[in-house]
Amino acid sequence: MLATSRKDFYAGIGLAMITVLIWSGNYVVARGISQQLPPVSLAFYRWTIASVCITPLAWKKFMLEKQVFLEKKQYIFWTALTGVTIFNTFIYIAGHYTSAINLALIGTTSAPVFATILAVVFLKEQTGFLRITGMLICISGILYLLSQGSLEHLKQFKFRKGDMLILISAFTFAIYNTLVRKKPATISPVSFLFVVFAVGTLFLLPFYIYEILNTPPVHWNMNIVYIILYLGIGNSIIAFFCWNASITKLGASGTALFANLIPVFSTIEAVLFLGEGFSNVHLISGVLVIGGLIIANLKKPTEVK
Repeated sequence: MLATSRKDFYAGIGLAMITVLIWSGNYVVARGISQQLPPVSLAFYRWTIASVCITPLAWKKFMLEKQVFLEKKQYIFWTALTGVTIFNTFIYIAGHYTSAINLALIGTTSAPVFATILAVVFLKEQTGFLRITGMLICISGILYLLSQGSLEHLKQFKFRKGDMLILISAFTFAIYNTLVRKKPATISPVSFLFVVFAVGTLFLLPFYIYEILNTPPVHWNMNIVYIILYLGIGNSIIAFFCWNASITKLGASGTALFANLIPVFSTIEAVLFLGEGFSNVHLISGVLVIGGLIIANLKKPTEVK
């Protein structure tokens, strides 16, 4: 059930903002590290770190709730498969075939659309005029950034092999969003993430073994280690805690809209840390995306008395 107080509503927005800020570097990492670490290995190391780090926090609650997990094993199977095994792994595989900007833009534009459709069909979430209008404005902002403000530039956009993988990744994450809303109330957030992380990592294991047996050995350095730690702790534990909590407060489709901010944050990070230029195109795109999010969430929940 969605939270009905203003406090929970704004908390949901804050949690979603924290998540997309952390996740904004994921697509850049996927492209940047593609020549140093194979994609399944990157995913496996990431989720192994996440599983190990969350174990001390979750073990006591997991032992109390393990019977519930056994009863809901089919639910856990699909949640782990979509949210952990497939979602980011396909992003990392796609990083070998397409640009970082394609990864971020295609993924963040399509995921909210998929999430909204699934939320309406399976969760019966209400999607009114403001929500749809806000979503379309967000998409227009992403397309404006993609086109660099030029229709001719947009016409030259090429749909590559990696782009299809990103679409699949976005669709599986939309499924994950929908499944999170179905989480049994008897399962605590921390034990839920622990089990989903661990099961998703186990699903990756045979593909990881196959990959390391059929690819050149990794030349390890501290840069790779730092990236894995960033992905395992920041992108996984902290971000998933915040994202799942936001879904319980804003709904699957409402939270998914905030993913449109990822390329905006990625641009800001590129300016701050990589010295890349900032233009009016970035400013206008950011205003459109943020404006779309505001419009989509204009209808606030009724205050609890």
